[in-house]
Amino acid sequence: MFMQTKGLKLTDVLTTVVVAIVFGIVYKVWGPLYYAVKPLGLHLDQLIYGMWFIAATVAYLLIRKPGVALLAEVAAASGEFLAGSEWGLEVLFYGFVQGLLAELVFAAFRYKRFDVAVVSLAAVGSTIASLVLDFYKGYIDQLAWWNLTLFIGARFVGAIIIAGVFAYSLVKALEATGVTQLLRPTTKEDYDSLDQ
Repeated sequence: MFMQTKGLKLTDVLTTVVVAIVFGIVYKVWGPLYYAVKPLGLHLDQLIYGMWFIAATVAYLLIRKPGVALLAEVAAASGEFLAGSEWGLEVLFYGFVQGLLAELVFAAFRYKRFDVAVVSLAAVGSTIASLVLDFYKGYIDQLAWWNLTLFIGARFVGAIIIAGVFAYSLVKALEATGVTQLLRPTTKEDYDSLDQ
């Protein structure tokens, strides 16, 4: 299978930004849903927290090049911020750190694996980033150990389901339509035809 591994082209960046803008809007809409679930208790809100990591994993699966996960997560956070995020500028920092840890997971596999396991590990990386930032903010370290364990466990499970398994399934569904062939041609002839 022919895979171009050179740096990002303008089309890669534009596609990543478009994907990120879509998810930035989803992120903005997701905030009220997150707060609607929160009063139900048992940290059920953490089961849907993984949606804020999905831009990185979907963009990586679509483009399959270094830097895409970080770019997508930062761009999605920027879109959420511009759409009037209730968390203000903080979303940009979260987006950067969450995207960075996802990017490091893909780099650890030399950007050569595109399976559900690697994407789920990237979701775990983003989860770790979010938890570190949440601890720094100082609001989850006050939880009792059992409550904190439930909180962290629910966030990891939700991230793997949404930003791992769901992201992978979403891209597989797009691949079945043939749309992704324009994003990542598989033969030298496919690339040559795009350059004309």
